[in-house]
Amino acid sequence: MSVFKAYDIRGTYPDQIDSALAYRIGRAFADFLGKGPVTVGRDMRTMAEEIQVACMDGIRDGGVDVIDLGLCSTPQAYFGIGFLEAAGGLNVTASHNPAGYIGFKLCRELAIPISGDTGLKEIECMATTSDTPAPVAQRGSLAQIDVMADYVQHVCQWADLKRPVKLASDAANGMAAHTFPEVLKALPQIEHDGLFFELDGNFPNHEANPLNIANLKDLSALVVETGAELGAAFDGDGDRCCFVDEKGRAIGNDIVTALVARHILAKEPGSAVVYDLRSSWILPKSVLALGGKPIKERVGHSFLKARMREFDAPFGGELSGHYYFRDNWYADNSEIILISVLNLVSQSDQPFSAMVNELMCFHSTGEVNFEIEDKAGAIQKLRTHFADGDQDDLDGVTICYGEVTTPGWWWVNLRASNTEPLLRMNLESDSLAMMKEKKAEVISLLGVEPKA
Repeated sequence: MSVFKAYDIRGTYPDQIDSALAYRIGRAFADFLGKGPVTVGRDMRTMAEEIQVACMDGIRDGGVDVIDLGLCSTPQAYFGIGFLEAAGGLNVTASHNPAGYIGFKLCRELAIPISGDTGLKEIECMATTSDTPAPVAQRGSLAQIDVMADYVQHVCQWADLKRPVKLASDAANGMAAHTFPEVLKALPQIEHDGLFFELDGNFPNHEANPLNIANLKDLSALVVETGAELGAAFDGDGDRCCFVDEKGRAIGNDIVTALVARHILAKEPGSAVVYDLRSSWILPKSVLALGGKPIKERVGHSFLKARMREFDAPFGGELSGHYYFRDNWYADNSEIILISVLNLVSQSDQPFSAMVNELMCFHSTGEVNFEIEDKAGAIQKLRTHFADGDQDDLDGVTICYGEVTTPGWWWVNLRASNTEPLLRMNLESDSLAMMKEKKAEVISLLGVEPKA
């Protein structure tokens, strides 16, 4: 498979991505933008600095000035592009992928993502199918700027804590270990106990993917042990955040989106909230009940950000734990969503578990993954088998039976992953028995057991 994905670049080092390819990607990025300066940051992976240097050399040989942000979470990289008014930027990271992976997230000005639909395919073509152009006569300059203090000040604008809140968090040895301690220094009302806040690109404690429930075990135990009011788990590059309540129970990110949307709609009545199509039906139902406009979009940060810009939406969320804010250049930020949730906990006389319980009224499988070679064929099987359902092809296929207002409804989405060679299924119903029955029916139809 190509290392150029639907909305980023990701592959194993050094067989798929090495310094030579990083140089070519940098040069292609410079030629694609045609102007600078561009910001370049990197995560804590063992090969990230080598890849960053090669990429910056390629950009500079294209005649474009570079601002080296150094060690940088992805939200910090987005901030750097917007704050420094750069022509674009990239972050050298492989997000939550295992230690052997490296990659790039690329943006235009204002942290607008460059995806397969908006330029990544052209960059791939320039970087992989032609000879590397000779360096231009006037090489781009190199400056180093540390934006951490300004980033922390920006993030803390979202703080509205009415009392001290006790938090436990797990940085998974990823980039939240770089930024979140600085945020905590600026917000002394947050009483904090942390796990795995040592930067380590080998991820010695557990995978840096908080969507995998097994990776929340240590955090859940810490929450209960310390009496924290909630727990937060970050991913490898620090752009995603997943939550557990004070009992150590994992809370779906669509539920958190619905909870925070209520608060935002109270401040901006009638505004839009963008969400991905895997989310629980409680989310659009809650938004509609408050007079807001729920806008459903396909999975992927580039798609949600574009839709948010179209509707001037103040907020959006994905089931994967990405949360987007209009006043953050429409970009995702794990620390802003965490502060937003902490605000709500500090302003409520209920525990976090009670705040989310009323939203956790439907029954979902969560994301179920399958290793299937013929993904298009599997999706077509589902279309044919459930031909009498209401079908939507926005992303893979979504098939619905009934409406949220009619008892006995259920829906399923089956789609190919944009980042991994997997087929992903989400299924929900208002009935636990119906959810289990239809999950078993879909698995039987696909003829493959879910990936563990």
